[in-house]
Order: sequence, then structure tokens, then C-alpha cells
Amino acid sequence: MEKEKLILKNVSKIFPKFDGEGITEVLHDINLTVEEGEFICIVGPSGCGKSTLLRLISGLIPTTTGTLSLKEEKIEGTNVNRGMVFQKHTLFPWLTLRENVEFSFKMAGNKNKKESKEMVDKFIKMIGMQDFQNFYPHQLSGGMAQRVALIRTMITKPKVFLLDEPLGALDAFTRMNIQHELIQMCKANKNMMFILVTHDVDEAIYLGTRVIVMAPRPGVIKEDIKIDMDYPRNRNSDKFIEYRKHILDVLNFTT
Repeated sequence: MEKEKLILKNVSKIFPKFDGEGITEVLHDINLTVEEGEFICIVGPSGCGKSTLLRLISGLIPTTTGTLSLKEEKIEGTNVNRGMVFQKHTLFPWLTLRENVEFSFKMAGNKNKKESKEMVDKFIKMIGMQDFQNFYPHQLSGGMAQRVALIRTMITKPKVFLLDEPLGALDAFTRMNIQHELIQMCKANKNMMFILVTHDVDEAIYLGTRVIVMAPRPGVIKEDIKIDMDYPRNRNSDKFIEYRKHILDVLNFTT
């Protein structure tokens, strides 16, 4: 059976300048196809439109030109089929850890209380936070809150899982643990598409089945690199270092 696809065709995005004088083209003529089961990582310098690209895919903002489609249906507005996790966890501060996860599940339209409880239990256990279910966001560390944000989106089973630098503010140890959890999520959900924006080249190589390298002014895709390595990946292997060198060379060329 043919895999379902997310297709971006000739996508551009223009914003008016803050002073009202003129416009800024943030993205120019983006063409990209993502298939279910893929983990796409997008890297590039600040201002190349990485986050804007995720917002277009999520439906938070419209394109200026070009089209986006998922499963051959045009993307217009937000939808539970496209879930997004931001750099800050955005948990509801008045809800406990468990209530935050339950809220997302209910918003996806699930009304079966037994199934809801089982799924929430499963996902909380998956991130090892059973003992913190009744904690409020302010009682959690940054890494703990971000793990909750990941499963809160993941539990709705979006077709496209969008991640806008969700690990950027975490310490190195927590970041590596969540990277491992993301790989396990991807392995367990072969029908999903993962798209991660990151400034960390090693993170992109460690997680991605493909790495998209972008250039700025305006943002364009400079290179689409297939990462031919099995999981788990050794960051010190010759192949990993070779990918790192190549991507850094491309980034230096584009800046």
C-alpha cells in the first residue's frame, strides 16, 4: 500500500515589515515531500524560516503562494492530524500533569472514559512520571514539563508531529534522554511523520532519517540529506562524523 504523504509545492511566505515599509520574504519556493515513518530534521541559521515552515504545516498561518497537502487534502487551518510542540512547554498551569494529558485526549474527541484512562496511564508510564501525576507544571523541572508536552501532543496520534526546538532550553543529560524517547516514539508509530526544527547539527543526525539544510535571505532548501544509519546512533562513529562535517560545510557555505 502506498505511503501517505505531506507535500509542500512551491511554498513561499511573505510578511510586511514592522515599520510598514515594504515586505520580507521569509521562505521562497519550498518543495518538500515527507512520507509516513520518516523523521525529518530541519537545520539552518537564524532567520532562514525554519519555525515559519512548521507554522505553515500546522496551519497556524497561511502560505503566501504555493500549496500544502496531507493525504491529498489541502491544508487549511489547524487540525488534530497535525500536532505541534513548542520550545516552551505551554502546559496549562491550573491543571495537573495528568489533567493536562487528559485534556488533550478529550479535545481530540475521545469520550470513552475507560480508554482515556488506559491511554493516559500508558503515556505517563512511557515517560516514567507515574509518581508526578498530581503535580502542577510549576512543580516540575523544565525537562519533566517538556516530556509532558511531548506526550500531551503525541496521545492524540497526529499524522504529522511537529517539534519546534522543544529541547533547546534543556540541559545536555535531559536533552539526550528525550532524544532517546523521541526515537522510541517514532519506532512505535510507523504511520506518523516527525518534523523537528533544531540548531543542533548532532541532534539532527542522531534523530533524523533525513536532514534538510536551509539557507536564509529568503529561506530556501539548500540540501536534503538522507541519513543512512541504524538506531541507536554512535555520535563518535566515522559515519556520524562524516555527516556532521558535510552538514557544517553546507551551513558555512550558506551563511
